[in-house]
Amino acid sequence: MNLIIVESPTKARTLSRFLGSEYTPIATGGHIKDLPKSKLSIDVENDFEPEYVVVDKKKDTISKLLKEAEKADEIYLATDPDREGEAIAKHVEEVLIISKIKISKSKLTRIVFHEITKEAVEEAISHPGKINENLVNAQISRRVLDRLVGYKLSPLLWKKVRRGLSAGRVQSVAVRLIVEKEREIEAFKPIEYWEIACKVQGTRNREQGKQFVVQLAKINDKKAEVKNADQAKKAVADLEKSDYKVFGVKKKEVRKSSYPPFTTSTMTQAGSRLFSWSAKKTMSVAQRLYEEGLITYHRTDSVNVSKIALAAVRKYIEGKYGKDYLPENPKYYKKTSKLAQEAHEAIRPTNVSTKYEVQGNKFAKEGEMLYSLIWKRFVASQMTESVFDSTTIEVLAQPRNLETEKQKNNNNYLLRASGQIMKFEGWRKVIPLSKGEEPELPRVEKDEVLDLVKVLSEQKFTQPPARYNEASLIKTLESLGIGRPSTYAPTISTIQIRQYVEKDEGRFYPTPVGTAVTDFLVKYFPGIVDYSFTAKMEDELDNVAKGDAEWQKMMRDFYQPFDKKLGEVEKKSKRVAIETEKLGRKCPTCKKEGRVGEEQGELVIRTGRFGKFISCSRFPECKHTEKYVEKLKIKCPKCKKGEVVIKSTRKGKKFYGCSRYPDCDWASWRKPTSDKV
Repeated sequence: MNLIIVESPTKARTLSRFLGSEYTPIATGGHIKDLPKSKLSIDVENDFEPEYVVVDKKKDTISKLLKEAEKADEIYLATDPDREGEAIAKHVEEVLIISKIKISKSKLTRIVFHEITKEAVEEAISHPGKINENLVNAQISRRVLDRLVGYKLSPLLWKKVRRGLSAGRVQSVAVRLIVEKEREIEAFKPIEYWEIACKVQGTRNREQGKQFVVQLAKINDKKAEVKNADQAKKAVADLEKSDYKVFGVKKKEVRKSSYPPFTTSTMTQAGSRLFSWSAKKTMSVAQRLYEEGLITYHRTDSVNVSKIALAAVRKYIEGKYGKDYLPENPKYYKKTSKLAQEAHEAIRPTNVSTKYEVQGNKFAKEGEMLYSLIWKRFVASQMTESVFDSTTIEVLAQPRNLETEKQKNNNNYLLRASGQIMKFEGWRKVIPLSKGEEPELPRVEKDEVLDLVKVLSEQKFTQPPARYNEASLIKTLESLGIGRPSTYAPTISTIQIRQYVEKDEGRFYPTPVGTAVTDFLVKYFPGIVDYSFTAKMEDELDNVAKGDAEWQKMMRDFYQPFDKKLGEVEKKSKRVAIETEKLGRKCPTCKKEGRVGEEQGELVIRTGRFGKFISCSRFPECKHTEKYVEKLKIKCPKCKKGEVVIKSTRKGKKFYGCSRYPDCDWASWRKPTSDKV
């Protein structure tokens, strides 16, 4: 009997479907050894040696592992092909070797596969190897660095900001991005401008002439800038009394290439954009698809595709869509990250001919949605370009009451319309254009006279920069070189759970606590939240994974100045005041105590460990607190009597409920459509 040790029970069940009876898959259920939470567990005096211990709840799992290992002829460590998987394999090896039965190291081999298919697993078994110590060191160094930052900096935040806070290397940078974006928005001053357009129609065949809209582009050969109502009024008046003719028609053929197959970052961005899923949810659904053997490993920053997969998808495209949709040669994409691991593949279906079957439950439906997205992206990535005829129509408008040529030259308006017509779908056969994405324009000729149907004008104001959503935050972190495929989802979850940011209608807002912590870190620990410094640390951690750097030296270079700075800041810095929102009401407890004037506190909204609450401005001297309920002034969709209020779970996740609870038990994760009270 041969034992195959994996991480997930689902993965073990998938392996058992196609491996013979001579193989027994067994799951660890994740890490079996970890750093205890009760203490630092890093020996900073002894080259930062981590003090790993067996996880209490994994003792039964270890007993089962030992029982099966004792009977096995060969033991294959088949945990996931990344740093965490390599560390788990290392810990399993250590536990087996030092156990009472003392499993021989010669029986233990490491196998790696990036898809859970019969062919991939059998290929891995036929070419076993050893544990990659560089990847193990990379996991240790990342774990040690994050533990040092978190456990050393957090107690300082308790003293200087508020108890219960914590700091993290990547999460603190993510919060800083959100805080700085909010300040950009607060500082933004809108500028007025007017958009002017004309709806026109060809005159050659008025009955069949198609109306189309041309936007004002130039006034007197200069870029049109209509900044106020007076300028707009003049332009509209001129355009209403103008003659229109086609000044020019420009046509050119445009070819558009397909997108590369998904990486972790682009997949989570697509999940957010198309399904409104959190990064955590997208990764959870992808995990199930991977463990069921439907897709390749989903934690990757590579756009590589194996030769076997390329051959299979090219054969599929030719058979399904025809030779016109198949390029002469396979398409290769440049890696999206300079640190992408070439040994990994992009996220793709393990079998391009497999269709995901929905079995009637929620999880299967979500799996179908994501699998379909991954499948389409992969197939389209190997199809021919889509071809369009791009057309630009320029229209000249001249007021009729102009007499001299000079007046005409100094009073002309150029309007423009652009559109394109698809000539050949190419990869768009698989990923069609959305409705209205490509407007069609009528066929007109140069110097053709046009009829004015209507002049359109609209006052507008420049908009502030958009707040981050999950997709744009991940994209920004990736562009800065901060975080890795496995860190995006937990980082975004953590900053919400810890009440540093809130999400409203998909956009992130910093809380007063998040702003206070960010300001403190920027002032006293600029390196911890500096974008380039954090990216440089990521590079160094990746160098450890490649075997190009010694992790202990990297840790010494970081920790010595960091530890010194901790002591200095603790002595010199003052306690930070967290901004509160005043409610305009005096504290009833202070009033009962007979306090008057400035001695009487005011009620304010604060952010605590479990969300917002109301307290006295003199808190903690005055202990008065009240429950805070944020009302949306929307009727409860169920009882029509109460108001919709915002509530939070103990982990800080926001949901909506009825103000009449428990009389009305309506609750929802989604904000209801507006029905004002």
